[in-house]
Amino acid sequence: PAPVPSVPEAELPAVPVPDVDRCDHLLLLARFGRDVHFLLRSDYEAVRRRGLRIRSRSENIHVAKVNAWRSTEEIGPCDLVLVAVKTTSNQDLPSLIAPLLGEKTILLTLQNGLGNEEFLAQHFGAERVSGGLCFICLNRIEPGVVERVDNGRLMIGEFQSYPRPRLHDIAWEFKRCGVVCSVVADLGLERWRKLVWNIPFNGLTITAGGLDTSAILANDALRQLALQLMDETIAIANACGHPLPTAVALDLLKRTESMGAYRPSSLIDQSPISRSPRSSPVTYVKAFDAIRQVFAE
Repeated sequence: PAPVPSVPEAELPAVPVPDVDRCDHLLLLARFGRDVHFLLRSDYEAVRRRGLRIRSRSENIHVAKVNAWRSTEEIGPCDLVLVAVKTTSNQDLPSLIAPLLGEKTILLTLQNGLGNEEFLAQHFGAERVSGGLCFICLNRIEPGVVERVDNGRLMIGEFQSYPRPRLHDIAWEFKRCGVVCSVVADLGLERWRKLVWNIPFNGLTITAGGLDTSAILANDALRQLALQLMDETIAIANACGHPLPTAVALDLLKRTESMGAYRPSSLIDQSPISRSPRSSPVTYVKAFDAIRQVFAE
């Protein structure tokens, strides 16, 4: 198929299927006048009434009028679709994305983990697919309100090729709206680099009894365990053909120290049923109780 041409600024509607740690980047696009449409679930009514707000130590961002929708059929074809659901909802993406597709629609997944680009390519064709990595600390504190703990950045890359002009155009739009964004040549390598942090800290904050990242680092045994898990992840990445130096682990530990008392969204997802609708089934069967008991001993 022919390459997708560059996307002019006036034709860049983005349709995120939102997850909290992507909201900051997308809200900045809307704040600076880009034609952004949000597909919302539980936050729909609150956002329609009050807009979207991000609070932080350095600034407060409020977009009062947000293009919020309950279904993708209401939105229709777009030039760019930003996918930001939890990967546990990937089975819903084929039906959600189909109404958004035009002849040259680009799919940019901002999800964590591996296999998301492959999933989209299987359903919609590899030519459309690109991926992104969000490095930011956010927590949703109430409907339509997000608290930013630490500023971040965005990396984007092509699924199965070197970066094409379309990706540089998308990165330029993010940068013009205040998002620190870069284009990477090897998306797979950068996904593994992020996993070096996600695997130890997303897991340990839960299994160690609901601790934030600062509490993990303050405990010598847990800090050492986090470093060990990082080293193991680096070794796996190298075995899979993604060369990462061992120094990545120490660099990420230093960055974690600057986050303060951060609670990853995966920890929030393990909250009791009454506190979070995103709690996973493993919480319901009390599987983590036994794991935490092992750590306590």
